[in-house]
Amino acid sequence: MSIELTDVSKAFGPKQILKGFSLRVDEGETMALVGFSGAGKSVTLKHIVGLLMPDRGSVVVDGREVPDLSREELFQLRREVGYVFQFAALFDSMTIAENLAMGLRKQGTLSSEQIRARIAESLGLVELEGFEARYPAELSGGQRKRAGLARAIAFHPKYLLYDEPTSGLDPVTTTVIDRLILKMKQELGVTSLVITHDMGSAYRVSDRIAMLYDGRVLEAGTPDEIRATENPIVRGFIEGRPELVEQGEASGAAG
Repeated sequence: MSIELTDVSKAFGPKQILKGFSLRVDEGETMALVGFSGAGKSVTLKHIVGLLMPDRGSVVVDGREVPDLSREELFQLRREVGYVFQFAALFDSMTIAENLAMGLRKQGTLSSEQIRARIAESLGLVELEGFEARYPAELSGGQRKRAGLARAIAFHPKYLLYDEPTSGLDPVTTTVIDRLILKMKQELGVTSLVITHDMGSAYRVSDRIAMLYDGRVLEAGTPDEIRATENPIVRGFIEGRPELVEQGEASGAAG
């Protein structure tokens, strides 16, 4: 139950985004992937679920080479991967229960009663009990994020991919989301990859942190190891000090 990307390259026209990117997320681990805007973090997530295919390299999830999967095998993989979108991506015209039920109904394996039970279970896990009949517009930003997480875990996934789960949230709500990410690991045992710009959140939720820079992982380690890094580009990013980034680029620290 691991995620492993090896020597992955991806370009869009002349723009090379990933340049030999390698990363492994072990079973039960929560990995945070950090980096500057436009570095390719969301592109990485899309490779894991087969929304994008690499120009070169290997993407293996749970022992399966994603680019080699058939259409049906890809659908099966996606049922095992919960994807928490940056802005929740809820349908405004549907209630929260309807948003959660839509994917479960498409799966075609659960009865209506089982779907109702799965919805209640998922909302309970994210502390939104009794919110089934509400619409997304009736929820706060943090509640919408939690509803998006509930939809992702309703499938009982092996993996959770989080795309900027705390983006746009105040510090208190950010802490609530961080606690839920930890709760998903403890109660569901999922393997998780969290894309974030928020270093405070990364330190709180992750077993390891990797920094994506110039298409590759520049450095990876435990939160304590990342805090203690001597790489000026990594230090500049985590401390918000552009002069260190410039110093690192000038000295070739990215190589």
